[in-house]
Amino acid sequence: MAAMPAQALTGKNRYADAPRNADYTIDQRWDTYTAEEHDRWDRLFQNQLRLLPGRACDQFVDAMHKLELSEAGIPDMEKLSGRLKELTGWTVVPVTDLVPDDIFFDHLANRRFPAGAFIRPEEEFDYLEEPDIFHDIFGHVPLLANPVFADFMEAYGKGGNRALELGQLKNLARLYWYTVEFGLIRTADGLRIYGAGILSSPHETVFSLKDDSPNRVGFDLERLMRTKHIIDDFQQTYFVIDSFEQLLETCYKDFGDVYARVKGQPDYEAHDLVPGDDVLTRGTREYFLAKQ
Repeated sequence: MAAMPAQALTGKNRYADAPRNADYTIDQRWDTYTAEEHDRWDRLFQNQLRLLPGRACDQFVDAMHKLELSEAGIPDMEKLSGRLKELTGWTVVPVTDLVPDDIFFDHLANRRFPAGAFIRPEEEFDYLEEPDIFHDIFGHVPLLANPVFADFMEAYGKGGNRALELGQLKNLARLYWYTVEFGLIRTADGLRIYGAGILSSPHETVFSLKDDSPNRVGFDLERLMRTKHIIDDFQQTYFVIDSFEQLLETCYKDFGDVYARVKGQPDYEAHDLVPGDDVLTRGTREYFLAKQ
C-alpha cells in the first residue's frame, strides 16, 4: 500500500532485485506471473467484491467498472494506464524496493501512481503488512479515475516537497493515512468507504463501518494532522469527509499556515476524542485500553 509517502516492498517480493530506473520504476514483466499468482489475484478480487455493495462509495464502484478491473488475472499496468489516462490523465507505474519520499511526491505531482508489482504469498492471503499489487491496484487506482479525487492526489504530491522543506512530513503523512488509506465518506445512504487500506482488507471493510469500538469523527485538517495512527491493527479513529469536493477544497492550498499552527502542539492519541470533534460514533474506551 502507499500508506505513507514512501513504499517499502520487502520480504517475499520477487521483484526485489529487478533493475530500476532513476525514478524507481521497473518493468512489470507481466508475462512472468504464474498461473497461481493470477488465481490468487482472482480470489482476492472476488472475496473483496462480495463485500463492497453497501460499503464502498459509489464513485469507487463506478470507477472499477470503467477501468475494467473485473478482467481475470493480475492487471497489466500498461494497459490499465491506457484506460485510466483517457479518464483523468493518470498512469500507474510499477515499483519495487523503497521509493524515497521526494520520488513518491514527484510521481503523484505528475499524475503517476507508483504501485508495487508483486502479489502477496498464499500464506499472507488475508493479512499483509507491506503493499502489494492487490492493495495498490484494487485499493488505490479506481478513485484515480474520479476527476475530483484525481486532482486531490496531484495536489497532495505537489505539497510533498513543501512538507519536507518545513520538516512537517509527519503531519502531511497523517493526511494521506486518514484519507487516502483509511477514509470514510458521508452519503445520503450512510457512511461509505473510500480509503484503499480499508477497501483492500476484508476484515477492516466490515470493521470500519459496523464495529462499535472505533471513533468516527468529521474531517478536520488540523485535528487530523495532530493525530497518531495505528499501523499494525484496525484504526481507532476514522475521519469522515462530506464529499471529495470538500477534501480537495480544504487541501488545495499551501499548508504553511497550517503547519505553523500544529508545529509544537502535542499529538492526540489514536483513540482520543477532543473538544470540537464532530462525533458521529464514539468508540469504546475499554476496548482501546484492553488493546494497549
